[in-house]
Amino acid sequence: MTGLDTLRPRLPSPLQELSDPRFARRGLRLLLKRDDLIHPELIGNKWRKLAPNLTAAVGRTVVTFGGAYSNHLRATAAAGRLLSLPTVGVVRGDELADRPVNPSLARCAADGMRLHFVDRATYRRKTEPDVLARVLRAAGAEDAYVVPEGGSNALAVRGCRALGEELSGQADVVAIACGTGGTLAGLAAGLGPDQRALGIPVLRGGFLTADIRALQRGAFGGPRGNWALDERFHFGGYARTTPALDAFATDFENRHGVPVERLYVAKLLHGLVTLAEEGAFPRGATLAAVVTGRPLP
Repeated sequence: MTGLDTLRPRLPSPLQELSDPRFARRGLRLLLKRDDLIHPELIGNKWRKLAPNLTAAVGRTVVTFGGAYSNHLRATAAAGRLLSLPTVGVVRGDELADRPVNPSLARCAADGMRLHFVDRATYRRKTEPDVLARVLRAAGAEDAYVVPEGGSNALAVRGCRALGEELSGQADVVAIACGTGGTLAGLAAGLGPDQRALGIPVLRGGFLTADIRALQRGAFGGPRGNWALDERFHFGGYARTTPALDAFATDFENRHGVPVERLYVAKLLHGLVTLAEEGAFPRGATLAAVVTGRPLP
């Protein structure tokens, strides 16, 4: 990827082993796949999903979608600045247009992203061709290259297959926090036949299984890999946290000196600790947790 090579991604991302008694007493090894160190601004699965889409965009304006605190919007805006590529972020919630932007959206705007706010009913229907066309016209971006919410499409899923390939033979179970499911769909495809992928959804709803299957059909023509979801660790839904989760993340940071992003990574790690204590993994197993992001500055 000629243009993206100039950004010097750190690939493969580092694999870090931790000594944690909550796993050791169960006879388990814990590894962190530090995708948060791939690039200082295009972090983790954002790099893996955006890179093939940015290559396909070939100089066109890139339009994508997200909520007010979307890491995907921030990554796309940063990519636009770094690659001199125009970007438009379609933001869920037209009421936000009349409010001061939060730090996340302010960062997008500072990176040159043009923000276009739409009402929530329209946002829910954004994948319908006529609704999408109307949104693009209103945003002045009819000829843009469209990247879906969360960046998950067939190109992105194929890009994330490399994550599984980097972990081939390194762990028995590879766990990752899931938003739209695209990273898990690709990860599972890249793992070896004796490995399994575990997804920890950060949203409520129970819809991801069908979405991941559809993403794998689009990317590979059918199902790939051994994967499963555990839906118990969303802590109320997307962008929701609790004092207990924050205390867990702070404790993990203090134990291991690793920054823990709260909306995805904290839920993943909390889920793994809980599952280990429940005896969900056999003694002697090696677990790898994919660190897909880091706390916002």
